[in-house]
Amino acid sequence: MTTYDVTALSPRDRILKTTFRLFHGQGYNATGINQIIAEADVSKASLYQHFRSKEELCVEFLNQRHDFWFAALRGFTDKAKTPKSKVSAAFRFLHDMNTRENFRGCAFLNIVSEITEDAISIRRVIQQHKEDLRVFFQDILRAEHPALTDHVYLLFESALVESQVFRDPWPVDKANSIATRLFA
Repeated sequence: MTTYDVTALSPRDRILKTTFRLFHGQGYNATGINQIIAEADVSKASLYQHFRSKEELCVEFLNQRHDFWFAALRGFTDKAKTPKSKVSAAFRFLHDMNTRENFRGCAFLNIVSEITEDAISIRRVIQQHKEDLRVFFQDILRAEHPALTDHVYLLFESALVESQVFRDPWPVDKANSIATRLFA
């Protein structure tokens, strides 16, 4: 059931808001087009006017999730002054995001685990998101600690997965502690 005023949004926006909630909440494969149509209160023709396929809809969902996620991440890290404090802020963001989203985990990793090999456009968006995260850490660490980029990136990614597995922030907090010790 929708949790927003459907009359206030265009059909495309209703489709996207509904897709965002369903794909992130119950997964890509568990979400059918008919469920999206019903919960977005749009016709099948309207959905297909905006998105030619479920795969195209997923690509748009991932692109919007990417923008939302990186804006929130930068909201945490932009205030920090040093590379060490920026990295620690990134882990605090992850702690906050995971807790707020009930340890649902990474939408990108959740979807990559569900798609088949022929879902190339979805896989490209996921790979680009992960590369953008790696570059994010590279930009923070380039000047003073370039050798730490992949260490921090992999700690961040593993903390994200493990916090989902254990439904607890302890892996993120431990990874933050490990990452900050790398600066010694």
